[in-house]
Amino acid sequence: MQRFRENTLVESEWAAALCLLGGNQEVAAAAAADLVGRYAEAHRRYHDNVHARAVVRDAAFLAAELRLPAEERAVLTVAAGAHDVVYAGQPGDDERRSASWARGWLTRAGVGEAHAARVEELVLATAAHSAPPDDPAAWALLDADLAILGADPGAYDRYRRAVREEYAALDEPAWRAGRTAVMSGLLARDPLYGTRAARRRWEAPAKANIARELNLLTGAAPPAADGSVRPTRTPPR
Repeated sequence: MQRFRENTLVESEWAAALCLLGGNQEVAAAAAADLVGRYAEAHRRYHDNVHARAVVRDAAFLAAELRLPAEERAVLTVAAGAHDVVYAGQPGDDERRSASWARGWLTRAGVGEAHAARVEELVLATAAHSAPPDDPAAWALLDADLAILGADPGAYDRYRRAVREEYAALDEPAWRAGRTAVMSGLLARDPLYGTRAARRRWEAPAKANIARELNLLTGAAPPAADGSVRPTRTPPR
């Protein structure tokens, strides 16, 4: 029931935002249904409709804090919903294909070129997770996408286990090496979040969660069947 509710919220809010940008209502509904269907693909464990809904929600919170104009909020909602619509575990290519998917549907719906290009630009920003300092909407999207890092420890652990399942094809050494590189890079960012509101809300718990995961990743013990990590004889430094 909860998963169905998340799907409905993503679909309705996303279609409404597309219409606010001048999109045809019937085409917007078809695009939203395609979006929800893609996020429901069987191989997804974290990058699913629940994640899409969370990013839409947190982007809206940050947009309100930043007092973005109504049209920019609608653009942000469309980009937030579409940012992972194509997800095959291929960083860079996934974002480019997601941006292309969004532009294609917006054009088909009759949304103007300026708005379609802006949505495409925001989705592409999630590839490098970087944006110009004077682009608050882009930072709202990027910060919302990383909001999970600042979740409570239990929710964070569910997130990291779900991402590991999405990369099940990788053996444990390859996974640990890749994940360690990514998380070390995030921990080194100062600040981690680009907006003040995100820093107030998520910065401290996110840094603590990442540091804790890095300790687990660099430990000698492999994860147990339930995804937890058994303590090593000598704790990692």
